Amino acid sequence: MNEQHLRVYSNRSELILPDGTIQLFPEGVMNQAAKDRHRKIILELSEGYLETQILLCRNQSSMLNFSELPHLQRELLDKLVQSVTSEVGRAVVGLSILQLCLKAIEPEQNIRLHKGGKSIKKDFSWCDGISMRSLDKNYITPVLRKYDLLKLNADGFMMTRTLAENYPYSSMYKAYIRGARIEWMQIVEAIENREVVPILALQYLLSQLINQADNFGRLALQVIEKLNLFFEATIVDREISLGFILRHINRSDYAARLMEIAMHSLMQAMQDYQVFPDSLLKPLSQMRSANKKHGNVGDIELLEDRRIVEAWDAKYGKSYLRDEIEELSEKLEVHSAIRLAGFVTSLEPERLDELKPRCEAIEEIYGISLEILTFGEWVEEQFERALIEETVSEQELAAAWLIAYAESLAQRRREIAPIDEPCYQWLSTMNDILIEELLDTPNS
Repeated sequence: MNEQHLRVYSNRSELILPDGTIQLFPEGVMNQAAKDRHRKIILELSEGYLETQILLCRNQSSMLNFSELPHLQRELLDKLVQSVTSEVGRAVVGLSILQLCLKAIEPEQNIRLHKGGKSIKKDFSWCDGISMRSLDKNYITPVLRKYDLLKLNADGFMMTRTLAENYPYSSMYKAYIRGARIEWMQIVEAIENREVVPILALQYLLSQLINQADNFGRLALQVIEKLNLFFEATIVDREISLGFILRHINRSDYAARLMEIAMHSLMQAMQDYQVFPDSLLKPLSQMRSANKKHGNVGDIELLEDRRIVEAWDAKYGKSYLRDEIEELSEKLEVHSAIRLAGFVTSLEPERLDELKPRCEAIEEIYGISLEILTFGEWVEEQFERALIEETVSEQELAAAWLIAYAESLAQRRREIAPIDEPCYQWLSTMNDILIEELLDTPNS
């Protein structure tokens, strides 16, 4: 294996990959294929491609599915977003969005080649390149500024001199880039090596920016403030908190994910009040369902000595659990520390008499308790568990549950609740419900 390197000649560049593959980048005016790709890209962007993706990520979270996006790529995109400060990191994030748009619209366009023109008398150009600077100024930066996703100069992030060197974007690009330079280069390599689906990576990156945008922060602050007013006007108990959360779940997109978050939030509140002092609540899984491959048993898990001792799996919209019970049995073979496992349904469970013998057999084989509860029954059980410990009152736990739920959606608990999905619409719906509640409250 060779070390990746770049050869620069008077009329071309050659990128030599570790496996010996040579990528050739001839210099000169744009060829006809590049012009055709450029024309298609301009058409799509001018018709609102990026804005459509932003609105999809912000307002229709149920349409998104990041399960096919490799974990490594998620981590790189997360670091890219987390690198942004008031001073650094914005340009390279903007460039990543542009590159992902280009590759999603026209897969054959090489996103290493950021310059292309009809004449090389004045400006440098690659035959297969396109002018990323003009695309940015006209179609990327204005949209990112419109939705307050990145604080960018109106002239665009490609005006940054370090992004304009006459070398293809690769790990050999030597210009000093402030921000997540290494992560950006790895993302470029992954895209060009077809290791990632560009549209998924684009939507994931936009989702993370939406969750950190200033307008999202303002909405989150409004929700927290209204929730505090709600507490001042209402003495909350378990029924009020449960009713509020069910109302929110039923009025929102992707209710199944919200049910998981709601359950996890109650366990967060219980952990805060030391209801299970010997166990540790595992952070909310970024996967959309419990998965044997990732070592999950349930959506909500308690650990002792890093071993799962309690697991609950949320089943929204499903009432018959024969297959799920058999899958749990397989998981228990490799998770011998589990003492309590169960399923929580949004609907009344069906044919429990038929399932009972199998559940009892699993309990006997693995020495566990296996429960099937409705969401309401599960909430009741957790409140009773907390009250027995006498570390918290019903009213305190009910309020703490709502706070944990709201703060999780507001991206204020990312260490324990790292929610990938864009939460703007979920928070907006919660804000509307709080307004309704406050209007209905006397003297509010």
